[in-house]
Amino acid sequence: MVARLWRRPALRDALGAARAGRPLAGIGRAIEERGRRSGFAVVQNLGGHGIGRAIHEPPNVSNTWDPREKMMLHEGLVLAIEPFLSTRARWVHQGPDGWSLCAADDSRCAQFEHTVVVQSGEPIILTAAA
Repeated sequence: MVARLWRRPALRDALGAARAGRPLAGIGRAIEERGRRSGFAVVQNLGGHGIGRAIHEPPNVSNTWDPREKMMLHEGLVLAIEPFLSTRARWVHQGPDGWSLCAADDSRCAQFEHTVVVQSGEPIILTAAA
C-alpha cells in the first residue's frame, strides 16, 4: 500500500523534469520535493543512471537535489529514472542474499522506474506498457 501512495506521482514529476536543456539535478529535485510533500523520506544512496553500451553508466541520476550537479540534459540521452522512497530511512544496505535491499530501521521502502530517451518535449518512455 505504501508504494501506491507515492510511486507514480514521484516518477511522473521526475519525467516532467527530464527535458533537453534542463538540468539533470532537476530530476532529483522533483523526486525529493514530491516525496517530502507526501510524507516520505528519500533514499539517498540509490538512484537512476545512464544507459548506453552497459546498463549502468554515467550520469548518476540522484533522487535528491544536488546544487553542485551542473550537467544539462541533452536530446538522445538515455536514462533510467528510479525514485526510491521510504517511510523513514534515508539509507539502505544490501541484504545477506546479495540482492535484497534493507533499511536498518525496518522502514518500508519502494521503488518504481522507467527508462527514457530525453527530448526537448516529453521524454520517450521505453519501458511503458504497449
